[in-house]
Amino acid sequence: MNSPLSAQDHEPLTGRGRSYFDQEGARGALIAFVSTLAFIVVVLLVIGRSENWPTVQRSFFDFELMWESRSVIWRGFRTNVWMFMVGQVAIMALALLIAVMRSLKGPAFLPVRFLAIVFIDFFRGIPIILGLLLFGFGIPALRLPGLPNSAVFWGLVVVVLSYSAYTAEVYRSGIDAVPDSQRLSAASLGLTQWQGLRYAVLPQAIRNVIPALLNGFVSLQKDVALLSVLGVREAVREAQIITGRTFNYSPYVFAAALFLAISIPSARFADWYTARDRARRSQGAG
Repeated sequence: MNSPLSAQDHEPLTGRGRSYFDQEGARGALIAFVSTLAFIVVVLLVIGRSENWPTVQRSFFDFELMWESRSVIWRGFRTNVWMFMVGQVAIMALALLIAVMRSLKGPAFLPVRFLAIVFIDFFRGIPIILGLLLFGFGIPALRLPGLPNSAVFWGLVVVVLSYSAYTAEVYRSGIDAVPDSQRLSAASLGLTQWQGLRYAVLPQAIRNVIPALLNGFVSLQKDVALLSVLGVREAVREAQIITGRTFNYSPYVFAAALFLAISIPSARFADWYTARDRARRSQGAG
């Protein structure tokens, strides 16, 4: 049966056709810009006409106080940065180990799979804030020999364990997406189950879940601020101290701006990589 599309329809757009789509794209971009600008103007007008706006402006947008507290909050933000960088490396390694433990086949590995499931269910079921309070205050109170009493250490341990439970499931979804024929092929070559995972399954699985891992990295950048409940002198805690002294919330706004300055580019990079990965997959399927 002949296709209703002619051979001319399959040719690349040139000349008038390409010009038409370029014009439509430019028109759409202009409409999006104008509508966004109009929305921002309306929001500013509504907020500016509020009777309490001057009070809110003094309490939250005192730029002089932001400037005075910039060095202290920036020093705390550097603590946030190194915490989520160290935490991300630990999460990637621990989560991969747990995912591999849960993916091992055969009755001999049942205890290993059981331990991995218990770990995942336990740390996914506990809110991070509750884990921070229990571990951050409970374990140092035991004064066990050989264990550190640092709030930063135990807070970071909780974040790593909690995120590892979620990230392990991301890895496992990638492992399950790899066809079983890959394992069988590895076994037919004489590779052990671990070698088959290492050389055949895991490289494909990790490549498949990179977009999800990037989104987890964006979330981690914000959640390390929860360590402030343990008294860790990071950006939020420093802003809280200044706010308690001045009764002004502008330091919180400055701290939020620092987090946005690093999380928004990370989120856009994750979106870009996800779109590129989706396009690559669609081209491969075609």
